[in-house]
Amino acid sequence: MIDFRYHLVSIVAIFLALAVGLLLGSTVLRPYALEGLQALSKRQQHQIHSVIQANDQLQRQNAADNQLLQANEVNLLRQLLAGQQVVLVVAPGAPDSVTSGVTHSLGLAGANVTGQLQLQPSFFDTSPTGRQSLTQLAEQIANQLPQGLVLTGSAQAQASELIANAIMTKDGPGQPVAGQRDSTSVSVINGLEGRGYLTPNGAPWDRATLAVVIIPATPPSTDDANAASQALVTLAQQLGRAGQGTVVAGSVTGSGPGSAIDVMRQGGRAGNLSSVDNADFPAGQIIVAQALYYLMHGKSGSYGVLPTANAGAPSPGPTPAPSASATATAANKPAATR
Repeated sequence: MIDFRYHLVSIVAIFLALAVGLLLGSTVLRPYALEGLQALSKRQQHQIHSVIQANDQLQRQNAADNQLLQANEVNLLRQLLAGQQVVLVVAPGAPDSVTSGVTHSLGLAGANVTGQLQLQPSFFDTSPTGRQSLTQLAEQIANQLPQGLVLTGSAQAQASELIANAIMTKDGPGQPVAGQRDSTSVSVINGLEGRGYLTPNGAPWDRATLAVVIIPATPPSTDDANAASQALVTLAQQLGRAGQGTVVAGSVTGSGPGSAIDVMRQGGRAGNLSSVDNADFPAGQIIVAQALYYLMHGKSGSYGVLPTANAGAPSPGPTPAPSASATATAANKPAATR
């Protein structure tokens, strides 16, 4: 019969053998394990160094591209939008660099930027009280207009339709005259400003033919169903329908999931609309002006550097008007003799 002492000795022997095996194994394998870890570390350090070098090279290349574009933006944009009136509609949290850069490019393209409408956070309030207040004000203003505008949809949709019909024009027969204010445009903007829904800068009541909507630097959420981005797209659609076209512009970081640009691209929103997702760079700011030009000629697109864009820029690029010096040179050039 096997007694308890035999079991105890067997168990002790097993654990002793295991301990000796671990000790010997670690002693024998330690140099090999250390060499493997050191080799792995060197490979990872090399990969990290290569990535850093590639990133630095891309940044230098990007800076060189931006310098090239800035040096030639006058030639790329000359008189593309000559005679057009453009209004900027700026969302809360929109980057100042995008607003100023787009304004600069529009000026080089010969457009007259009538002014800006700075939307306030209250415009996007979807609480029951917020919706009711905006709806009541929009209907009140609409009922006072000579044309008796009938508004439909959500509170933000009604306010968007009201704004678009007040500041935009197709500048055709029976349409308000581009570049001129009227009683409707002034009363609508003043009414919404008085209740804190927007702030005008410049003369946004002077009727515009084209519009640029500048979105926030950061999306409200990564969900395309968020109310703020949905409202911005609705406003852009209304502006596009009332005028000759609208471009929705944003920074690269602000144009990702949940942004108004992403809502447009994923939802297939149409209606005289284009989008530019890299308007925080000179290339994107130039493309905003080019996109407006193409909208006037019936072509829309999603431009930029994000995977949701369908092209980097309009192609072929629009042909700018010849400079005065080039025209004079051509006129003074002697005729060829035979």
